[in-house]
Amino acid sequence: MKIIIPGGSGHVGTVLAQAMHADGHEVVVLSRRPAVCPWRVAVWDGATAGEWVNELEGSDVLINLAGRSVNCRYTPANRREIMESRVVPTRLLGEVIARAHRPPQLWLQASTATIYAHRFDAPNDEASGVIGGHESDAPSEWSFSIEVARTWERTFDAALTPRTRKIALRSAMTMSPEVGGIFDTLLGLVRHGLGGKVGDGRQFMSWVHFEDFVRAINWLIEHDEIDGVVNIAAPNPLPNADFMKILREVSHTRVGLPTARWMLEVGAILMQTEPELILKSRRVVPGRLLERGFIFNYPHWREAARALYHLTERRTTSHAA
Repeated sequence: MKIIIPGGSGHVGTVLAQAMHADGHEVVVLSRRPAVCPWRVAVWDGATAGEWVNELEGSDVLINLAGRSVNCRYTPANRREIMESRVVPTRLLGEVIARAHRPPQLWLQASTATIYAHRFDAPNDEASGVIGGHESDAPSEWSFSIEVARTWERTFDAALTPRTRKIALRSAMTMSPEVGGIFDTLLGLVRHGLGGKVGDGRQFMSWVHFEDFVRAINWLIEHDEIDGVVNIAAPNPLPNADFMKILREVSHTRVGLPTARWMLEVGAILMQTEPELILKSRRVVPGRLLERGFIFNYPHWREAARALYHLTERRTTSHAA
């Protein structure tokens, strides 16, 4: 297949491009910066049509991951960039697909599990999940991420592409052993003795092992009867306190100092990020994948964390050698 990945130069995009390229597919990443990779990289600005449009003609799958990282302070300028970096490319791709003579057969569009409400009482699946934005126990500033997710999906839904199947991927945190990824960051905190619970530790953490993320993408490509919204998350989210305890255990780390909420607020300012990223309870389950028979290789965090830890150790050892 020919697979086009706008925004494929980020962490998740690189994981996906590597896997698709290794499987023998023709992979084309659309990026604002030219780069030397095992796959082709075509330059685009995410806002205007250009030569990159020709890559979509006759392609099989478009996987749009374009969007600025949310790991920053939500200043007015950053808020504007976070929103525009998602909405503008999505609208542009819809316009290009609508005009294409041979549009891609499938458009997989990144969304986020953050769209669901901050809750502890029940999991959020695609059918019964509660969209966030009006929780009485969530800070008002958390509403921005919900607004981004809803606007992003509305833009995707508005694209008129009758010859192209569309799926919105409400993805949880993708855990891989790569440097700079979420797992690498969390493991670094644990190794420095800071891997205790955050806040009261009750907030649920949804996640997916990178191999299951790639397998789910391939599964959705193969099942052409599926469209609409699909949650990409392991079926067993767990509270932050349990999540971090397991990570300490698999990494053979005894000490894990807890982080009080006020400490996180201060640390977030120093690290130029937002407390919401770790304090919001994301209890998300992959209802549609499970109903249709998708089987996760890593449904539980302990097995996933152990496998990721060993991969990280192997990478560190090979680099040292």
